[in-house]
Amino acid sequence: MIGFQTLFYKEVLRFWKVATQTLTAPIVTAMLYLLVFGHVLEERVQVYPGVKYTAFLVPGLVMMSVLQNAFANSSSSLIQSKITGNLVFVLLPPLSHWELFGAYVLAAVVRGLTVGAGVFLITAWFADLSFAAPWWIAVFALLGAAILGTMGLIAGIWAEKFDQLAAFQNFLIMPATFLSGVFYSIHSLPPFWQAVSHMNPFFYMIDGFRYGFFGQSDVDPMMSFAIVTVFFTVLAWLAVQLLKSGYKLRH
Repeated sequence: MIGFQTLFYKEVLRFWKVATQTLTAPIVTAMLYLLVFGHVLEERVQVYPGVKYTAFLVPGLVMMSVLQNAFANSSSSLIQSKITGNLVFVLLPPLSHWELFGAYVLAAVVRGLTVGAGVFLITAWFADLSFAAPWWIAVFALLGAAILGTMGLIAGIWAEKFDQLAAFQNFLIMPATFLSGVFYSIHSLPPFWQAVSHMNPFFYMIDGFRYGFFGQSDVDPMMSFAIVTVFFTVLAWLAVQLLKSGYKLRH
């Protein structure tokens, strides 16, 4: 396990050394979202009975921060290693593809959860939150971070330059995150867009995570858990196969 531990430590240290950029900045961004949307819509919108809009918004912002930062960690690490040429030092040691996968994804989970915890600690002061089902909070936070860490790994393997990675993030990750119910309940949408939202796996991550706070959600949390678990399994299998084959890594 020495190789796995070393690579994991290297990946955690990589984002921790620039904590202002990787940790503080996303927390400030989430705080701005809360101030703007909470101020404008607090008295105009009530999604769940007895739940103020600001309270509804906080779990969504926390989970959005977890997802985006988990993706950013693994994807940026791989593309930087490719472009600078130091990826060879990761590939030369006798690390199995499972160790590579585990180290990159686990480090992404650590960053995602660290940012999410920071966002929660700051934004929770502005909302009256409850913890109806803490177990679901932990499960969906871990699964969500692992999924986006895996997606970041796949994107980093596929991309050969920063432009391609930015396209992956701007045209896939960002829209899927923002259209997943972070700022609204899908029940407020027309039927067509409700159906579209149900095809977005990010929706189930955020909806299940929010259920842990309020005991209310747009879909059954068990259904969300099943969909998210299957989604992670498929992505993990794909990522491991890419690492095993050396696709765009050993050339």
